[in-house]
Amino acid sequence: MSSSDPVVASARLLSTRSIPPSPSSLPSSSPLLSVSGLGVVIERGNTELRPVDGVDLTIAAGETFALLGESGCGKSMTALALTRLLPDSGRIERGEVRLNGEDLLRLPEAAMRSVRGGRIGMIFQEPSTSLNPVMTVGAQIAEALAQRGMRGAQADAEACGLLEAVGIPDPARRLRDYPFQFSGGMKQRVMIAMALAGRPQLLIADEPTTALDVTIQAQVLDLLADIQAERGMGMLLITHDLGVVARMAHRVGVMYAGEVVETGPREAFFRAPLHPYARKLFAALPGSDRRGAPLDAPSGSVPALDRDFVGCRFAERCPLSFDRCDDEAPGWHRIGEQAVRCHLYEGVSVLHSQPQPVSLAAALHRSRSAAPVLEVRDLSVHFPVRKGLLKRPVGEVRAVDGVSLRLAPGRTLALVGESGCGKTTVGKAILKLIAPTAGELFLDGENITTHEGDALHDMRCAVQMVFQDPFASLNPRMRVGDI
Repeated sequence: MSSSDPVVASARLLSTRSIPPSPSSLPSSSPLLSVSGLGVVIERGNTELRPVDGVDLTIAAGETFALLGESGCGKSMTALALTRLLPDSGRIERGEVRLNGEDLLRLPEAAMRSVRGGRIGMIFQEPSTSLNPVMTVGAQIAEALAQRGMRGAQADAEACGLLEAVGIPDPARRLRDYPFQFSGGMKQRVMIAMALAGRPQLLIADEPTTALDVTIQAQVLDLLADIQAERGMGMLLITHDLGVVARMAHRVGVMYAGEVVETGPREAFFRAPLHPYARKLFAALPGSDRRGAPLDAPSGSVPALDRDFVGCRFAERCPLSFDRCDDEAPGWHRIGEQAVRCHLYEGVSVLHSQPQPVSLAAALHRSRSAAPVLEVRDLSVHFPVRKGLLKRPVGEVRAVDGVSLRLAPGRTLALVGESGCGKTTVGKAILKLIAPTAGELFLDGENITTHEGDALHDMRCAVQMVFQDPFASLNPRMRVGDI
């Protein structure tokens, strides 16, 4: 078995992570959350999309269930359906969602308001659109604390403790700040603090660590694990990060095109993912042993969810598909502790698979181009700090202070650091979206430091930037095609 095999990749990933207790060590009782046959319909003109189509899952108290899959597979829509927060064009077509035996889909909206933020906390995927821009973060956390009867100085002290727990420096002062005064990663931490403020029985975490650097990510994951152990909180974890899954999950579910196609305990799943789609997810992992080689990602994309599927939904992209896959939807097959929806496992009850040692590939040949495509010399960006009625400068924040770098053609330079270290500011200063305080910028040998007007416009056509927050970068009044 080669080092690029997904089984090997998953075994290596699991072996490098600290992992929670296995599901067998959790107390056996009726599940905290039980979802049965959940179906969601989104009306779009004359068509109906089914992003969630017959989803079943259970989560016990103290258990973390991780839901994996590409964008567009229905993971976030499943989370929104559990709390009845679907968009106006969406409706729950069928199914049951029971929290401690109570069917949430039958509750009146007034009763659901006490469930959201109280019994169920949610960390949304995009904090910029989830935080109220005209309220301080302290006031927004206080709203969640009010459900526990906490107000005034007691609420302020609790909110301060929550911000400190998620790694916000100087939390007492930051309680008075507005969301725009926080970086993307800090906004995500504020969202996590708000979700934990209500002491929920169930936490739905939709990509909770996407905007966090690795050190804060580790702190937040440890915090969630500690709170889960202390309170017996169940957690639905939606993430693309297999490292987070290896560290946090007790059980794993793989979702594709509105369906769950594989479930199983974390150890079994990482030891041997069963569904061809799950194996492709592992094969797409980058690694030092794959430098210079293409990643084995699934070809094509998730199919449109506005059609009636006849066979396997992954058949069009599956390298192992055969005629039956196109004509008949696969049923569930149990392989040991795992369950998989795939025709390949019909009649199979035991899987024999043993990962082999990993051999590292040779390092990528380095480019020896003499002329860099980009050169930055002693770049500095300082922001004045102003106070008083007249906003007189009383100091400055040195967001970027003497940064130099060279980027050769065909090479990738990774700029790494915690939130607030100045990485994004460097990128914006190179494009002159933020005026540099000092330093020089060269593009293909041309000094662009003093470019203005048409020269600056032409330069920006040749240098593109993918911003951290797409929701705040795309014009909501324009169609995607026009943009």
